Amino acid sequence: MRKDDIRVITFAAVVCVICSLLLSATAQLLKDKQDEQVELDRKMNVLKAFAVAVVDENGVKLAKSEVDRYFTENIFEVFINKETGDVVENPDPNILKKEAKERTHEGRTLLPLYVWKENGVPMKYAFPTSGMGLWSIVNGYLALDRDLSTVIGITFYKHGETPGLGGEVSTDWFQSQFKDKKIFENGALLRLEVVKGAAPDDSNHQVDGISGATMTGNGLNKFMNRDIQYYEKYFSRIRGT
Repeated sequence: MRKDDIRVITFAAVVCVICSLLLSATAQLLKDKQDEQVELDRKMNVLKAFAVAVVDENGVKLAKSEVDRYFTENIFEVFINKETGDVVENPDPNILKKEAKERTHEGRTLLPLYVWKENGVPMKYAFPTSGMGLWSIVNGYLALDRDLSTVIGITFYKHGETPGLGGEVSTDWFQSQFKDKKIFENGALLRLEVVKGAAPDDSNHQVDGISGATMTGNGLNKFMNRDIQYYEKYFSRIRGT
């Protein structure tokens, strides 16, 4: 091999190593900031499900300090045993860390629940709900009024569904349809349902589907109602049903 060839190869190798080190260092430096933004986004979506205005009329998002204030003063997280419906006091941090990596509730033994309190009195409840849409796991939060029967709000915020089709689950027009729908009435659970086409005007548990996204809607129907069933073991005790 000629000396010129060796120089070229050596130069290229050095450049590659330097670039790799720079990229690695940059990623490490930004990791804490990225984690912080992910956590802020999660909290914003919990608040949105609780019907808190997270964006004002000028498109300005709620300040992080305000978000944190809500989670200090009003929102308290508890964990429910999925099998029994009991509140788990002082859950093992190792179990929580392990189960936080699960993409849906199916692999968990502890279910996170957010309780909104005012003057120490529970006023509303929210829980994460997630499952397969058409192309991806769809993540969201569902909030219920203190009666544990009426939907306050729902949000879907993290997925890989097709923009303009299944991706419409992230839009306000779709999510707003769930407000005031019922999951429980006359002593029985109702099935929240995204229908194909338009929902009947008098339906208290169905919402309009998204044109061209039937499979995404079917996925939502499956995992929303599955997760409601998981939490129902706890909710039924509060209702006395």
